[in-house]
Amino acid sequence: MKRILLFVSTVLILVLSVPNLSFADTGILVDCDKSTAFTKRLNGSIKKLEVRLAKYDLDSPPALAIREQIEQTKSRFDKYRNSSLLCGTDGLPHLITDGDLKHSGEFVIPGILFLYITGWIGWSGRKYLQTILTTKNPTEKEIIIDVPLALNVMLSGYLWPTSAWNEFVSGDFIAED
Repeated sequence: MKRILLFVSTVLILVLSVPNLSFADTGILVDCDKSTAFTKRLNGSIKKLEVRLAKYDLDSPPALAIREQIEQTKSRFDKYRNSSLLCGTDGLPHLITDGDLKHSGEFVIPGILFLYITGWIGWSGRKYLQTILTTKNPTEKEIIIDVPLALNVMLSGYLWPTSAWNEFVSGDFIAED
């Protein structure tokens, strides 16, 4: 009887502790092209630039720069409007990290690129330090960087995940004490 009671209570706890799935597009976030706050923010930005534009002659350099800024603002808001980004009540696009694959371009892909690039930098620095240890004066090359050697190491470090895996498998990844 104790086993049955323990089993039932364990199953009950597991069932009650499983979180419900929730997706960001079912809450207060809406598509940017349907958001009135987003449109209001666009119109406000354009109006501020047009007020500044009225202070200058039409063909003056500041007026040309402001007109270019207006076009850039319109272009930026059009890109947000045509993307799958969701806007909040503030009219600003929000990045969604809810696990829905249609939002993977907002966070997952840039996150993976960030990890790859930081790994490349770290791997290249590690390889450079290992390489200069074999020279006759490694401390000097650590303080005054040998640029041709560093560039060579950096250019060869783009395949750092496979190099790291090979060193891990061979046992060379971690230095012995």
